[in-house]
Amino acid sequence: MRDHRRLRRLTVDDATTYLWTVRHRHRDGQGCRDVLTLVRDGVRTRVVFREGEGRYVGGGAYTHSGGVGDRTHHLNLHRPGTVRALLDEAVRRGLLPQDEREAELDGWILFDAVSRAAAATTRACRADRAAANRR
Repeated sequence: MRDHRRLRRLTVDDATTYLWTVRHRHRDGQGCRDVLTLVRDGVRTRVVFREGEGRYVGGGAYTHSGGVGDRTHHLNLHRPGTVRALLDEAVRRGLLPQDEREAELDGWILFDAVSRAAAATTRACRADRAAANRR
């Protein structure tokens, strides 16, 4: 079984590599949160998913570690493809720090775009497999 606590490497291109990890946290009565930490050139960006009305984070009785979602979609923060999609969406929106300060992002503002794209990709793959099976 993989140790999800260790730093993992995500290579974006020849010049850009991030280290990343996922943690489940509790903070003084504020409930559960899952935190995806991305590190590039020593600068940390934390993408935080806090539990709330209609939203869940991993580590509970019915969810796995790193699982975040709402009533209709689910993301697994331990999957490199999910991490890359969240990173790409944050870059597209200009949310990553441009200086050497740490940043914290609300993961839920990225969630809808990333989960919709993942769902569309899944539907397209299923359609391709179904078409191939009919041949």
